[in-house]
Amino acid sequence: MTSPARQPDTASRLASLARGRTLDEPAAAGVFADLLEGRLDDAQIGALLALLAARGPTPEELIGAARVMRAHVTPVAYEPAGDERLIDTCGTGGAPKTFNVSTVAAIIAAGIEPPGESGVRRIVVAKHGNRSRTGRGSAEVLAALGVNLDATPEAQSRCLRDAGVCFSFAIRHHPAMVHAAGPRRSLGFPTIFNLLGPLTNPAGAKRQLLGVAQREHVALVARALCALGADRAGVAHSDDGLDELGVTAPNTLAWIDAGRVRTERVDPGDPALGLDEDGSLAGATLAALAADSVEQAARIARAVVDGSDRGPRRSMALLNAGAAAVVAGVVDDLSSGVSLARVAVDSGRAQGVLASLARASHAG
Repeated sequence: MTSPARQPDTASRLASLARGRTLDEPAAAGVFADLLEGRLDDAQIGALLALLAARGPTPEELIGAARVMRAHVTPVAYEPAGDERLIDTCGTGGAPKTFNVSTVAAIIAAGIEPPGESGVRRIVVAKHGNRSRTGRGSAEVLAALGVNLDATPEAQSRCLRDAGVCFSFAIRHHPAMVHAAGPRRSLGFPTIFNLLGPLTNPAGAKRQLLGVAQREHVALVARALCALGADRAGVAHSDDGLDELGVTAPNTLAWIDAGRVRTERVDPGDPALGLDEDGSLAGATLAALAADSVEQAARIARAVVDGSDRGPRRSMALLNAGAAAVVAGVVDDLSSGVSLARVAVDSGRAQGVLASLARASHAG
């Protein structure tokens, strides 16, 4: 079988990585262009991903690869109105599995009614996600909640318009990733693509809440977001390894605003956040936040969104939706965001968003 034609620099770039060197941004872009355009064989792809995973990618490598990924994405065409804020909520994966926090937070965020003084009419959420190795990823759970995973980019645009939220199923928007699918499965551990996916929103959202499973990735991803032109963003990591803002341990949260980064620690028990409603955080353990099946994960999501769950899962969803409100620019602090998220749930607006999403995703 003939090997794919490849650029002469590819072998030298891989050799450089094998010697412990790093790639600058143009070199990283070049090798990832070769990958996504089918010019690398499986052995080269596996070597590239394993070498980068072994030492961790540099900001320049992540930025170069992200620019190429963005150039190859199948887009969702949506131009937000002047009084709309287009955001995404997405985690990198590779963390202890909880219920689908970023998905539930996306639905709640879309149900937030911004304060009049913000000048924002609504938050619009282009939720980017995929299946999970556990079988309980955002795709599986949203399907169980009645959302059409096969919605075309045009249908997703309609969902954004009509429901204020869409689901952009990653495998539909990154066709070039087919070249890396086999090696990624064979490697069986997180690779740079876990970081790249959240940096490549199909609707081009420049505001996002992004969770990372490793604390050292907070600064890395924050720097990448700055270089990639994020308007406003948050990068979150929980001390117990979650790629979300968690309620079982303190969190690190980096805020990105117009190229500047500010990092803070977020204690879920801080009374200013108001998360411990009627002692709801008393039962906050990783086990209490988990789901054993896609059916249970869907039940949890529905219960949090409709307000019938009053425990730590609700608190965690409100915390992340509150951070999404800050990213959207409708409030300036996390406490105010949590308050808006609570109203979105208790008023029934979040439940209405979920119903509208399911309906719009199936419409002609």
